[in-house]
Amino acid sequence: MDAVTQLSRNLDINTKVSRVWEKRTEVAQKQFDERVNSALGRNGGASSGEASGGAWPTPWDTWSYAIDMAQRSVMFWDTLRDRGSEFVKRTAGKPQPVLHFDYEYILDGREFARPVNYALLKIRPPEGVTVDARKRPYLIIDPRAGHGPGIGGFKDDSQVGVALRAGHQVYFVIFFPDPEPDQTMLDVCAAEQEFVRKVRSLHPDSGKPVLIGNCQGGWAAMMIATTDPDDTGPIVINGAPMSYWSGAWSEGEGDNPMRYSGGILGGTWLASFTADLGDGKFDGAHLVQNFENLNPANTFWDKYYHLFSNIDTEPPRYLDFERWWGTYYLMNREEIEWITRNLFVGNKLWSGEVKGTTGKALDLRDIRSPIILFASLGDNITPPQQAFNWVADLYGSTDEIKARGQVIVGLMHQSIGHLGIFVSGKVAKKEHAQIVSVLEAIESFTPGLYSMSITDHEGADGKIEYEVEFREHQLEEIAAHFNRFKRDDEKPFQAVAELSEFNQQAYELFAQPFVQSMSNEMSAHLLRAFHPLRFQRWAFSDHNPWLAWLPSAASAVKNHRQAAKADNPWRRIEQVGSEMISASLDYYRAVRDAGTEATFFTIYANLFSKFLADHHRAREDVALPATEARDQPYVREALAAIQEGGYTEALARAAALLARQNEPLPLSRLFTRKELAQAYADYLPDLPPDQWRRIRGEQEIIVRHEPVQAIATLPLLLGDKGDRERFLTLFGHLLTDERVLGTRPTEAQRVMFERIRTMLAKHAVREQPVEAPVHP
Repeated sequence: MDAVTQLSRNLDINTKVSRVWEKRTEVAQKQFDERVNSALGRNGGASSGEASGGAWPTPWDTWSYAIDMAQRSVMFWDTLRDRGSEFVKRTAGKPQPVLHFDYEYILDGREFARPVNYALLKIRPPEGVTVDARKRPYLIIDPRAGHGPGIGGFKDDSQVGVALRAGHQVYFVIFFPDPEPDQTMLDVCAAEQEFVRKVRSLHPDSGKPVLIGNCQGGWAAMMIATTDPDDTGPIVINGAPMSYWSGAWSEGEGDNPMRYSGGILGGTWLASFTADLGDGKFDGAHLVQNFENLNPANTFWDKYYHLFSNIDTEPPRYLDFERWWGTYYLMNREEIEWITRNLFVGNKLWSGEVKGTTGKALDLRDIRSPIILFASLGDNITPPQQAFNWVADLYGSTDEIKARGQVIVGLMHQSIGHLGIFVSGKVAKKEHAQIVSVLEAIESFTPGLYSMSITDHEGADGKIEYEVEFREHQLEEIAAHFNRFKRDDEKPFQAVAELSEFNQQAYELFAQPFVQSMSNEMSAHLLRAFHPLRFQRWAFSDHNPWLAWLPSAASAVKNHRQAAKADNPWRRIEQVGSEMISASLDYYRAVRDAGTEATFFTIYANLFSKFLADHHRAREDVALPATEARDQPYVREALAAIQEGGYTEALARAAALLARQNEPLPLSRLFTRKELAQAYADYLPDLPPDQWRRIRGEQEIIVRHEPVQAIATLPLLLGDKGDRERFLTLFGHLLTDERVLGTRPTEAQRVMFERIRTMLAKHAVREQPVEAPVHP
């Protein structure tokens, strides 16, 4: 590349980065001004004076508020003391999973040939809940992202709770604080495969177990299903960053700052350095601190003010959450390096560059069970692009999804944050409960890519009722919808991966021996103990003698509580001040994230442009797929077999010909399908679900690309007289079945019914032998 071209390219990049930076800061300033004006009552809101009817605080208001303020302060600090004391007690003992339910141990990975700090639990149904061993079991895998396990069953309204109430036995994968010596992520994957096999052996009369993976647990679920497709049922991955380079880069509000951290920190070497300082163990508190830094307003002010403002009722909920949030687990160096190199920075899981326990490269296309992807537009840790883009990378087109017999369903929440996907009781009662209710129906889907939507309304009894609807989409349409810049903003991450490899090797060559020689168990223990997140807990606990007065003072305050009235003008002033602090911290976050993003693209977009762009473009040109869908290899293979097959292929083709086009698929129609399948089971092929889906996908490709030939060649698939009669008998039953008529077939379906029946009838007449005339 000549110097003029490179200079022009750099100028274009820097101009775009500057424009986005200006827009980001402009939006941040606008949002800050709106919050300040709203707090001060300049946008129609109530000002401090208006809150009390326009009157200024009276002396009595001031006295009442002063007492209330002092009492709340004592109770607030006592709650933090309780938090610290609980942390010390939990750390000194053996931290338990924060499960709301009783459980029993089934398998302990520490006893395996390759020991790992994982175990399989069986959840005991609470009183009044009955599970059916014949229903498919659920296996939930929690994320190992610094915290302890149990968030998937944190409360009654949770993933565990809704599955139990639906009658399914639930199993849970947990892990212990300290990893086993030399354990690796592949050892963990092998152990989890053993867990799946054990669950299946405990339920021989049920369907294959459902795997639910939360965040990083989603990677584990996908790796298990890829390695052992014969043992796994449907897979539900919630907030799982499967395509870590993805995000949304555009002019406007900042998005997904965490995806830039690898580049800003120089790649994976920092994780290795931190693990070396920990004497070979990586402290999960660093991951938790990264999460907290994403939202400084909540970390440093909002959650504490919410506790302070509602000190009479909030402490139990706050302490219950802190029991999980404030427990930090460790990883081996090999584990965190595998995660950062292959997932966070390398982004290799979907590409087939990661090898499984057998040494074979993991190909996610080997998964034969339906996959449900749950993400949220409000999640800035795993945005929808990271949850969905791997599908476009892996399959390339809708036809390939169908040719491989895969069913992928996407469910999108509009606003919930990352933790809310797993923790929120409302999400559990709505999204997770409906996922449980429709999994069996999803298994009967024709291969393809679907969206799932849930609407709620008040029923006749006053309770909330939910309606589930599915709609099929084209992969190309979904990829374009979620990626505003056609994923050009992902290319600089290739430069990050290249630089990361260089920095990693440089660290291992020049610095690692020195760091390891200076580290030992004592130094590692001190570093962990004085980590800011741990220090703020144990330093403010019963171990601190300066706080000996606090419990008795708090008890006295609770016994003589004098809360200020809600309309006290000073309470309104307090709330305004709190909102100003929160708005300022949010403004800081927005400007910080915009600056981080601008810095990232200024460095790595130019690096990519200068050193990798031409190579990348040449590689794209070589591997450029055919522009016409008919020229794709799997489409050509399907069309070449248009005259091949038998009764099974004919039935699948007829189903494709009769399918409703461009219409939503309500849950009621899915239940009707299930009833019909059970009623006419004798007429349906006895095949494994994944094989039946693959055949249906191939026939749908034929129908889409050659609809006329698909009808004309249908009789060839029913050359056997018995098959044809069986096929026509099934058609006859369906045409008169009240359940079919109740779904109101469209006019196009009625016409297609008649065309198929007429075509088969004519073919049967042509095949009738001509009898010789009988002469008297």
